[in-house]
Amino acid sequence: MGLIEKIEGYSDELVALRRDFHAHPEIGFQETRTSGIVADLLQKWGIQTHRGLGGTGVVGVLEGNRPGRTIGLRADMDALPIHEETNLPYRSTNPGVSHACGHDGHTTMLLGAARYLAETRDFAGKAVFVFQPAEEGLGGARAMIADGLFEKFPVDEIYGLHNMPTDRLGEVAIRPGVAMAGADFFDVTLKGVGSHGAMPEDSRDPIVAATALVQALQSIVSRNLSPKDAAVVSVTQIHSGAAYNVIPSEAVISGTARMFTQEVRELIRTRIRDVSQGIASTFGMEVNVEIRDIFSVLENDEALSHEFLKIAADMIGSENTVIRKDPVTGSEDFADMLHAVPGAYFTIGHDGNIPVHNPGFIFDDTILPLGASLYARIVETRAAA
Repeated sequence: MGLIEKIEGYSDELVALRRDFHAHPEIGFQETRTSGIVADLLQKWGIQTHRGLGGTGVVGVLEGNRPGRTIGLRADMDALPIHEETNLPYRSTNPGVSHACGHDGHTTMLLGAARYLAETRDFAGKAVFVFQPAEEGLGGARAMIADGLFEKFPVDEIYGLHNMPTDRLGEVAIRPGVAMAGADFFDVTLKGVGSHGAMPEDSRDPIVAATALVQALQSIVSRNLSPKDAAVVSVTQIHSGAAYNVIPSEAVISGTARMFTQEVRELIRTRIRDVSQGIASTFGMEVNVEIRDIFSVLENDEALSHEFLKIAADMIGSENTVIRKDPVTGSEDFADMLHAVPGAYFTIGHDGNIPVHNPGFIFDDTILPLGASLYARIVETRAAA
C-alpha cells in the first residue's frame, strides 16, 4: 500500500517543523514554546484543543465522519539535559539542553498525522492526540493521568512510538507483552565523621564505605535473582568531598534499578536497603536510603500488538516488520498509559550509528512521513474495528 501520499506531500514542512523543535529544546515541564506551537497548529487545523494538562501537556480531539471507537495517539515533547555536539545548522540554541533522543521527531510525526486526519476526516469514531511533557524520568505521563487524562478524554486504545537508530532504516518493530523494563532511581547517603586528610584515624570515612557499597550492590542481581529473572542495578553517581586534604563527613551514591516484574522490583528495593544498612554498620556510620518508582514495566497488549503489525505490514510490507524476541532494559513512561488503557508501543528504525541519549545523536528526518502515516492508519483502521 505504501505511505500515505498526502502525508508524504507534507515532508518538507515536517522536516522544517522538526528542526525548529530541535533548535529550541525544552526540559520536562518547561515545554512552553513547544506545547504552544503544538496547540496553535491543532487549533489552526480545526482540532478541539486543550492546553495545560499535566503541566505543559496538550490534548487534541478530532471527530471522524461516522460513528466508531476512540483511538489515542501519544508523543513526548521534552528534551534532555545534554550539551549537543553535532554542529548541525539547526543544533540546539539552548546551552546544555538537546533533543538527543528523538522526541522532536515524535511530536512532529503526531502533528503530521493530526493534520492529515483533520484535512480528510475520513475515519470512524474519534482521534485523541496526546502531546505529553516530561517523559525523561520526570513523570509526565503520571502527571497527565493524575490531571484526568482518561476521564476527560476516554479512549478505547492508545499507541505510541520511538525512533531506533540501531535498527534497519524503515524497519518497524514491536514486542507483544512485556516489552520494556520498569525503573527505580535510588540515592544512598552515608554519614560518617570528617577529619584532616593526614589524620584518617580521627574519621569515619564515608568514601571508603561508599566504595565498598558500590561493590556490594553489584551482588544483588548476581546472588539474589534467578538467572531467568533479568534485572540491572547500576550506580551512576558518587558525590563526596571538596578538598584534597579533607576527609568528608558525607558521601552520596545514586543509581538506577531495572526489572520486568513487581516481585523482582520489591526484592531489589529490600536488598538495596539491607546492603546499605549493613555496610553503614560495618563502617560505623549512619545511612539514609531513598528509592523512587520512576517507570512502570511497559507491557503491550498481545492482541493489539499483532493488529498493529498487520497495519504496518499493509503499509510497508511484512519483510519490514519485526516481532522483537526479547524485552529491553530501557524504560518509557508511556507504560503508565498502557496500565490504564490497552494499546501498544512500537519502534521505527532509521539511519545513523550513534545511540540515543548521546550528545552526538542525529535524528533521521526521512522517517517522519512513515511515523505520521502509521499513526494515521492506526486511527483509520482501529476506530472502525
